[in-house]
Amino acid sequence: MKSRLGALIAILALILAACSSNAATTAPSVATSVVPAPSVAASVAPAPSVAASASTAPALSGSLTIYGASSLKAALAAAQTAFMVAYPGVTITVSTDASSTLETQIEQGAPADVFLSADTTNPGKLVTKGLAAADPVKFAGNLLTVIVPTANPAGITTPADLAKAGVKVIGAGATVPITKYATMLVANLAKETGYPSGFVAAYNANVVSQEDNVAAVVSKIELGEGDAAIVYVTDAKTSTRVTTITVPADANVLATYSGVVVKASRNAAAAQAFLTWFAGPDGQAILSSFGFLPPP
Repeated sequence: MKSRLGALIAILALILAACSSNAATTAPSVATSVVPAPSVAASVAPAPSVAASASTAPALSGSLTIYGASSLKAALAAAQTAFMVAYPGVTITVSTDASSTLETQIEQGAPADVFLSADTTNPGKLVTKGLAAADPVKFAGNLLTVIVPTANPAGITTPADLAKAGVKVIGAGATVPITKYATMLVANLAKETGYPSGFVAAYNANVVSQEDNVAAVVSKIELGEGDAAIVYVTDAKTSTRVTTITVPADANVLATYSGVVVKASRNAAAAQAFLTWFAGPDGQAILSSFGFLPPP
């Protein structure tokens, strides 16, 4: 009996051992059944660097003094704000007057960084005298018009009326660019049909004052201290106290504005950046909004 029981126990032990061995060979191991988790480096996209996402505009700083023609005053005020927003490290001071006056001041050592003129002649003088960093850059055009006080007491209806006896014409000094352009316009008008003989001489006889710059000319007309004046279209556009008299298109004169970086500038990099910006798309958009034309 004992021998049979022992044999049975031995058989059961063999069966259990065989089952255990079979389970061990058929069950997958933990190591082979679990998919490896992706590493943090592989699953997270690298963030763009600050250098790659930042503006490519050069870092500019310091102060700039801009000398500009008086007809640019409103446009330069807008440009001053826009440029300082684009380049917050730069502060700008704007000074406006007749281009000829500003050119003389720069010759005498005035601390300007950029000179923006209503012509090409005055910046050209600085180039000739070695006072400009490079040749002038053209940045705008402008046309001429005739303005009268809103009440128009002289009853002027066409530019031909500028030659009528008793009409008080306000002009500017002989060296101011608007005078050169006005002289050209008057000569062109004299050739138009319907204009009286001696138109040029009669116009010149009617000029009762020669103001320092075109802004002063406009002011005289606004105050009613003159009957008419030849000014830039942009001057008429910015005034609410004058009325314009249309000039024949084929007689009109296109004024060309240009600028230079002053050679003695203490902030040449910022000065050049401003001139390039002002002559570029951003500056052109501002100039256009004030009635200026693209440079010819």
